[in-house]
Order: sequence, then structure tokens, then C-alpha cells
Amino acid sequence: MQLDKQAARGKPIVKSRWSITPKYAPYVFVTPFILSFLVFFSYPLIDAVIMSFQQVLPGAVKFVGFDNYKKLLNPDFFKALLNNTRYTFWTLIVLLPIPLVLAVLVNSKRMKASYFFRSTLFIPALTSVVVAGIIFRLVFSELDGAIMNSLLGLFGLPSQKWLLSSSLSMFALVVLATWRWAGINMLYFLSALQNIPRELYESAELDGAGTLGKFFRITLPLLKPISLYVFTITIYGGYAMFTESFMLWGSRGSPQNVGLTMVGYIYQQGFQYFDLGFGSTVGITLLGITLLVSMLQLKLLGFFRKED
Repeated sequence: MQLDKQAARGKPIVKSRWSITPKYAPYVFVTPFILSFLVFFSYPLIDAVIMSFQQVLPGAVKFVGFDNYKKLLNPDFFKALLNNTRYTFWTLIVLLPIPLVLAVLVNSKRMKASYFFRSTLFIPALTSVVVAGIIFRLVFSELDGAIMNSLLGLFGLPSQKWLLSSSLSMFALVVLATWRWAGINMLYFLSALQNIPRELYESAELDGAGTLGKFFRITLPLLKPISLYVFTITIYGGYAMFTESFMLWGSRGSPQNVGLTMVGYIYQQGFQYFDLGFGSTVGITLLGITLLVSMLQLKLLGFFRKED
């Protein structure tokens, strides 16, 4: 404003010594991101890769080559990988269709109190996963008075030891994930739904399309980008899951490793057994597996396909 007044009065414009020329302005604005990326991502990643070839014990660091990667061929690692893969599969089955249906319902004009339901479904995302884990551990307790066993008793079914069985413990983890993430995924789909022009639906109605016809011919195709995004972050969340399992079974671990995850295995090896080298090896392997699975699903779903 001051520069405009000076220019209107015919006075020469005096630039501040701290002014940034347009040539260098973009570099100044991206510098904080570049520095944070180098310090908090690139450096830890490179350091983890180096540590994966070392034996890092308290007070001793020794280069061991590929010995840590050979140690990956053990039952605990494959059990953790299997648990994460099963968990990721079931969360994909649940956390894609359910949030999509919820988003369509709350976006409908016939839905009453839609803002109330939006807020209610999003509240679990604001709840600490530590608190939620403790509550769900009580809900799925093996005691007869636990909520889940009480519900089974109403139907004349016997009580179950939910957190001691492989299949039942996976059910508990998926229920916890659904409770926590369904509201967030619903908002992703809801934001995409609200960007679909209403004229498309009106034109489809004039052509005689019904509710299901509009959903499958208009809604689903236009939701492909956000569906791919939700699909990708669900895969990442499935393989990176740790806190939920840790809160259900604690630091001592689960019986027969029914709740052992890849990140839990990293924690176990690196911070309980103090073998940071092998823990880094598991972490780098997990990074490679997650990247491979994500790229594969993007390829299969046509993300890299050229549009005509």
C-alpha cells in the first residue's frame, strides 16, 4: 500500500533490503520443506539402511553384512507379516464400502440431521487410540461379564477368549479399526461426492435412471480418484498398525504371537532386545513390502494407465 502511494505521488520506490526478488522467492518458500524432509526423513532413512547391515548393541557397533537379512527367515517375522497382511485385507474389505455407503447417506437430501451424524461418526478419530485400546481390551475381555461375552450370552452362546485366538483377535482389531477410521474415510468420500455436479444426476433422471443406476454409472466412476487414495492409505495403515495391537496385549506381547505386527516386531527387537541393527532390517523390509504392495495395487487399478 505504501509503495502504491509513493508511485502515485511520483516518488521513487525504495525497496527494503529484506525484499525477495521473484527469481528467488520460490526457493525461499520451499526451503523449510526441503530442510525438514532432509532432517526428519532422508537422514533417518539412510541411517536405518546403514544400520540394517550392522550389529548395533549397547556399546558395540559391528558391520555384519547381510546377516541381519538372513535372520529375517524366522517364524516370528513371517507370523508378523501374515498378521499384517490379514489385517490389511480385512480393513480394505470393511473400510472402503462402509464409509462410502455412509457418505452417500449423509449426503442425501432425504437424510435428516445429516450434520449430527457427520459429527458423531467423526468423533472416534478425535479419541486417543491409547484410550480406545484400553476400552476395547475391556470390551473383548475373556471374562463372562465383558460386553462382547454378555452379548453372546443373550443369544445363548458360550463366552469366548477373544484375545487368545488368532481369528477372534483379528476380529477385535478390525472392529477397532472400523470404529476409528470409518468416519475419516467417510469424510473423504463425502468431500468427493459434494464436488459431483448435480446436473449429471438430473440428466440421468430425465433418461429414466434409478437410484442404483445413478450410483453405479455416475457416482462410482467419478469417485475413482478418492477411492484410490483411500485404498492406498488403508494399505499403509494396515501394514503400519502398532498402537492398537500394543494396547490390546501390552508390552509383553500376545500369546502365540496372535497379535504380533511388523512394527511391533521392530519395537520388540530394537527396544526390548536392544538389537537396533536387526530392528532396522525389519523396518527397511517393511518399507519395501509396503511400497511394493502400493505400487502393485495402483498398477492393477489403472492409476498409471494413460487416459485417452
